[in-house]
Amino acid sequence: MNKTICGVDVSKDWLDTHVVPGGAAGRFRNDAAGIAELAAWCQANGVELVVMEASGGYERLPFLLLWELGVACGMVNARSVRRFAEAMGFLEKTDRIDAAVIARYGEVKRLQPTQPPSAAQQRLKALVARLSQVTGDLTVQKQRKSATTDAETIASLDEVIIVFKRQSRRLEREIASLIDDDPQWACLDQAFRSLKGVASRTVARLMAELPEIGVLSNKAIAKLAGLAPIANDSGKRSGRRPVRGGRAGPRSILFLIARIVARYDPHLGAFHQRLQAA
Repeated sequence: MNKTICGVDVSKDWLDTHVVPGGAAGRFRNDAAGIAELAAWCQANGVELVVMEASGGYERLPFLLLWELGVACGMVNARSVRRFAEAMGFLEKTDRIDAAVIARYGEVKRLQPTQPPSAAQQRLKALVARLSQVTGDLTVQKQRKSATTDAETIASLDEVIIVFKRQSRRLEREIASLIDDDPQWACLDQAFRSLKGVASRTVARLMAELPEIGVLSNKAIAKLAGLAPIANDSGKRSGRRPVRGGRAGPRSILFLIARIVARYDPHLGAFHQRLQAA
């Protein structure tokens, strides 16, 4: 028997909803009060699963608060939903239509809930994101310093650079402490850092953006990162198996790690060359 599913189209200010079966629809503010109203509305309509797309971060608050309020949620890939909509003949695109399509997609795919991240996972992701921002800002200030000869400007930039360096060191310490406090993260960190040339900052970013690593199978992780070869066969033809889709962030990190390891480890370097030649 199919679940009662509520599709939610998320924007910065609004949450448009549609329930299948039944067709109930609504609109709620994307803030704490509006999400509480949405939770009560879902319970009144017998909703068993709320489905939403990743939407540039605007989905984080409703996803986490709905779970806290006892409403199970599932996340879906926006590209997959769009292709599903086109296959179903929905060429037009509005918030209400998108909510209905998301609900229908969840029903057809028989989606399961996406478990919310733990408090530690949320903190790790926030710290890693902030470290990335600080590192980027530090690079910008250094570039500005190298582009000027004015003594007063250089002195001003030096002060800012000192602040960013201090923040960077503090964030790195907090991230390291957080990883050390979690046995699974500590094990993964040790495994990755045993590879010559791989920095702790790189490992922390990978664990923040791909929390499933160490939990799911190798094949499942490869698929999540868009690194699993996709079958391309027809009849007697056996086509090349490309990789595509998945999470761009973790994929770029894994490519970076692979390039570093191939440079320093002769065995993996030889394997890398064989893959390129294949």
